[in-house]
Amino acid sequence: MTPAFRGDVNPVLASDPDRAANLGMTSRRNFLGQTAALGLALPAIRVATVMPRQRSGTFVDIRRPPDLVVVQTDSADLRLATTGGRFENADVRVDAETIADALRISLTAPRTPIKRVHLRWKSNIDAVRLIVGDAWERGYGDLEWRGFVPDRVMPWYAATFDGSTTHAYGVRTGANAMCFWQLDPGGVSLWADVRSGGVALQLGERTLTVADATCRAGHAGESSFAALRAFCKQMCLNPRIPREPIYGSNDWYWAYGKNSRASVVQDARNIVSLSPTSTNRPYAVIDDGWQPGRGADKSGAGMWEAGNEKFGGDMQLVATEMKREGARPGIWYRPLQAPVKAPDSWRLSREKNVLDPTVADVADKISNDISRIRGWGYELLKHDYSTFDIYGRWGFQMGSAMTRDGWSFASGRGKTTAEVVNELYKTIRTAAGDMAIIGCNTVSHLSAGVFEICRIGDDTSGAEWSRTRKMGVNTLAFRGVQHGAFYVADPDCVGVTNAIPWSLNRQWLDLLASSGTMLFVSLDPSALGAEQKRDLTAALALAARTHPVGEPIGWEHTAWPTSWKLIGKERRFDWTGGEGAGPG
Repeated sequence: MTPAFRGDVNPVLASDPDRAANLGMTSRRNFLGQTAALGLALPAIRVATVMPRQRSGTFVDIRRPPDLVVVQTDSADLRLATTGGRFENADVRVDAETIADALRISLTAPRTPIKRVHLRWKSNIDAVRLIVGDAWERGYGDLEWRGFVPDRVMPWYAATFDGSTTHAYGVRTGANAMCFWQLDPGGVSLWADVRSGGVALQLGERTLTVADATCRAGHAGESSFAALRAFCKQMCLNPRIPREPIYGSNDWYWAYGKNSRASVVQDARNIVSLSPTSTNRPYAVIDDGWQPGRGADKSGAGMWEAGNEKFGGDMQLVATEMKREGARPGIWYRPLQAPVKAPDSWRLSREKNVLDPTVADVADKISNDISRIRGWGYELLKHDYSTFDIYGRWGFQMGSAMTRDGWSFASGRGKTTAEVVNELYKTIRTAAGDMAIIGCNTVSHLSAGVFEICRIGDDTSGAEWSRTRKMGVNTLAFRGVQHGAFYVADPDCVGVTNAIPWSLNRQWLDLLASSGTMLFVSLDPSALGAEQKRDLTAALALAARTHPVGEPIGWEHTAWPTSWKLIGKERRFDWTGGEGAGPG
């Protein structure tokens, strides 16, 4: 699943991942210990467009060529001279071409290795009051509206609020670079990281379509949430959205890997007993703990050919038994975990316990693993850890550095890391067929349109209310705009256990069920009293139907909104119990 940490994220961690690695961990990473693409074709739309009239002095229309283009090479920053929408210096060329509602950015550099491309649009936006951005993969309880912080890294998109109107800037989903925004009173900057692993990209004779940059001027009278959600729909041209709401159970937050054939069948029975009898049946997901290799020698780690001894080895039989209970079986999987016997040629140069996704045999292994799981009868695949495995850092550690310098993929320096990730996602998608897919620890902007579901935040908890409150509420507030626009947003589970007072957990359950996003619950059988069963039955009945996305009220001023517009009504929640948040 993900790293756990206490207290607020220290900004120093973004530039010092070694210090971040020493934070206390209480999540799945402890259970694993030291164990070890989609080439999205950006649509070639070339039609004349009429640019909308600027509605506010704080809006910058970035669908025109930028005022400045600088590329970072291995040795220097190279400023490019401009001729119309073409920027050149020596053999390096950046083209900025206006297409339908966007600016297509392309890079040519047959001889010069390139690290990043910086595009700058100059404008006086001093009247902006607040700015918000997205996250590389998941939120970590750290998303918020802030004033100008010129070196703040805002992955994928950024929005501004001037007191009345919300404007937004971003790149379309499926880009071939890792893109982030920076804003200051003098203008807007887009940075496109085109490195291959930790080294500069060597393009050779091909031209790279880096990204399609787009923007949206806000409208008078719309809320900042509505404006940003409309922009998310603009950034993703072809989202992959299931026909019916997805809801059900996941056993991680009560079993924490100590699951078994008997426990997952009981879990399926419990979620079905609490769910409505409609044709939209609940999922029951087996999380980490079913696979070989959890023993002392870890000899089976990275092998997904059978269940371990707790599951009797036969995962097809387990799926059949879960279906017999009336649930749709799902299962967890870590695609880039290297088996003990994997050849050295399969391993990532940066970390030998991780498989290199550019190796053809590795891609075949992943495809075979997923095809096997699908053949067992599982209808949902939750794949995890791939961003951490490739980059060696969690999202809150990545910042502008992304990964450590100096390493490269087995295929060489000819593809950006974003292209490698896209190809990995394509492999997973193709092998999964008609299975629903949850991407956990996936690059959100690259998974949009590829996977049905994205875990939009770090782990909630079945043991610590402070963690559920911090990760869950903040995640839903600031990334709920992506639900139905990029994918189904999964703000993570309600851990129904005896460790968290039901008076607190009931609020998180109520918010999730009414939010229109995905509701998964983790059901400790010993915690299912009459009160819990009553509330869960009502919540799951809501979650099985389609509702408008819940809108946080006053989210510009707090990281944990207490007021929400849910199914047409304003609701209030008490996340701190009147005693404050405490030390975390």
